[in-house]
Amino acid sequence: MSEAGLAFDGVSAAYRGATVLHEVDLTVDRGELLVVLGPSGAGKSTVLRVAAGLEPVTAGRVRIAGRDVTTARPGRRNVSMVFQSYALFPHLTVAENIAFGLEVRDTPRAVARERARTAAETVGCAGLLDRRPGQLSGGERQRVALARALVREPDVFLLDEPLSNLDLTLRVEMRAELRALHDRLGATMVHVTHDQTEALVLADRIAVLRDGRIEQVGTPEEIWRAPASTFVARFVGSPAMNLLPAGGPVHPTGAAPPATADDDLQLGFRPEAVTLDAAEGAAATVDRVEVVGEDAYAYLTLAGGQPVVARVPASRRPGRGSAVRVGVRWADVHVFHAGSGRRYRPS
Repeated sequence: MSEAGLAFDGVSAAYRGATVLHEVDLTVDRGELLVVLGPSGAGKSTVLRVAAGLEPVTAGRVRIAGRDVTTARPGRRNVSMVFQSYALFPHLTVAENIAFGLEVRDTPRAVARERARTAAETVGCAGLLDRRPGQLSGGERQRVALARALVREPDVFLLDEPLSNLDLTLRVEMRAELRALHDRLGATMVHVTHDQTEALVLADRIAVLRDGRIEQVGTPEEIWRAPASTFVARFVGSPAMNLLPAGGPVHPTGAAPPATADDDLQLGFRPEAVTLDAAEGAAATVDRVEVVGEDAYAYLTLAGGQPVVARVPASRRPGRGSAVRVGVRWADVHVFHAGSGRRYRPS
């Protein structure tokens, strides 16, 4: 493993007396793009604010590039932060916005402006240097914000949902550019988002956060193929993973689910693992069907009342109200403890 660019060692943090991070252990390797993924209120932005020194810790320590910065002021941490709101000065030109952080640190103006021009070229906004933020589109403002972060040559880039204000087409374009920028620079980046697709596309690794605690850290493939809990299984995937009792009406083919002393298990399987023509499958009724291009999502109710979602070819979608037989292969099933929600691991 490479040297850590950023590390949280048992970090806890509070806001207005309430603990929002609980003993978080998290290491971001130097040159890695790690995405912190979670719902609103999970503590994602607090992770960035603690790293930047904008929020104090109540326990644990923070290290950047091998230095303990737990009590260091923000200006001594050598990090750059890109905000969701861009946070550009409206009265300054693009060139002045990009160079601002250097000039307030007494960098000679000519040097600051040259570095600003180079950073603008790197992110594709060199043609905008004489404009002001009010003359820019959302995508152009985001490029300026990235250039302003880049010009400081930080140890760590902290990106707080920087794409969320963009429309869908521009968001797809910008996340590709952001990934390419990371690969070109070899920079250490921590990117916060609630968008699972953004996380899966951008990340070297993903840290899934829930209620201020790390639920799972892994590569996008590990998060998708081996979710550590029912929370991860349901949060990553749209539509969400199906969850049913192990003793319920759906019996996967190919094997039987494991047994425990209290039989406290759930079976999880994604919509694409479901078949609707299984000869021995569980009886279900089609409530509605959503067509998305070549695919269709059939929302079903089993005889016992449990909901199931199946992904099928749009050309073979069932009709609303029709009766189907639900089947699933054992190879596509995940097993979880119903009580704790954690992944079942045979002893």
